[in-house]
Amino acid sequence: MANMKNAKKKIKVIAKKKKSNNEYKTSMRTAIKNVEKAVVANDKNKAIDALGVAIKRIDKATSKGVVTNNFCARNKSRLTKKVNEMK
Repeated sequence: MANMKNAKKKIKVIAKKKKSNNEYKTSMRTAIKNVEKAVVANDKNKAIDALGVAIKRIDKATSKGVVTNNFCARNKSRLTKKVNEMK
């Protein structure tokens, strides 16, 4: 357990940041899954709408430093490709 005042504060700060980061990450993952479900269901309109939400959430997580730029680009590219290949 931390004894010094600054160490005790750092524990609180880390806990708050972890909670915030987890919210960004879970929201991003859910949006990605929604796009993939729409693609499997072969519902193009729903997939396009879900793709817009997913890209927004991925970009938000990247700007907050939760995921890397490469992860962002790779996932946006994969999802867009899946939606574009639909008939």
